[in-house]
Amino acid sequence: MTDDVAAARAAAEEESAFSHAPVEPDATAAYGDHPDQVIDFFAPRRAGGPGPAPVVVVLHGGAWRAPYDRLHISPFADFLARRGFAVASIEYRRGGGDDSLAGRWPDTFDDVAAALDALPALVRQVLPQADPRRTVLTGHSAGGHLALWGAARHVLPAGSPWRSGGPVTLRGVVALAPIADLAIADKLDVCGGAARQLLGGDEHFAERQPYADPALLLPTGIATTLVQGRTDLDVPQAVAESYAEAAAKAGEMVGVTLLEDVGHFPLIDPAADACAVVVEEIAQLAW
Repeated sequence: MTDDVAAARAAAEEESAFSHAPVEPDATAAYGDHPDQVIDFFAPRRAGGPGPAPVVVVLHGGAWRAPYDRLHISPFADFLARRGFAVASIEYRRGGGDDSLAGRWPDTFDDVAAALDALPALVRQVLPQADPRRTVLTGHSAGGHLALWGAARHVLPAGSPWRSGGPVTLRGVVALAPIADLAIADKLDVCGGAARQLLGGDEHFAERQPYADPALLLPTGIATTLVQGRTDLDVPQAVAESYAEAAAKAGEMVGVTLLEDVGHFPLIDPAADACAVVVEEIAQLAW
């Protein structure tokens, strides 16, 4: 496949993923005072299995940049809800008001940690038909990074404000085309240098990496699967493979599901076959 053909296919995949109208949640709850510190909840539309519905926590992507919020992933959240899951879609503070800056330090991490800590109580309050003890964490692209990071807070360096006292109660993590290894992502200039921007640029990248890079926060002891399109031009396969290799060196096996002829966006596109594969991966951990 020529570069032009690959780029055209990637553009078509992105257009399809963003063609769906945003879906209104059943409820929205705040976990802080900032307007971005909210979680959208989608109730399960049907029974997906025996007992209360598992909870799927969704962290959206968009290179941690301000223009990309949770609205673009709401059709995916609705897709999960229609298959029997209770869904919690987390918003968090991102970069500046334009598209020039990825993430905020420490705000982005503050928000994800606070949202995950508040989530069990909010689920019980907002979605009584759900079981927060059966929670799967998922995220796409930059959200995949945050999902892996959120599951690894108990292995953060001592003294980190985000470190938790023990592993969170998770059935597992399904990270979708995640920016899972910040060093490799930086070398490959993923999303226009977003990984380096997230950590505050050249001045802070090395010192902050141990607190933010999932590839350095292993092993977690939590079942983890990465789902990756082989033709992903935004977050190349090498990033997922590097994380899996780091996990193996740490004594932990991480599943990697590679999808042929699939790029970056079909993983969250309800119109794409790849999205159904993602649901199956989540279901294997949740039920």
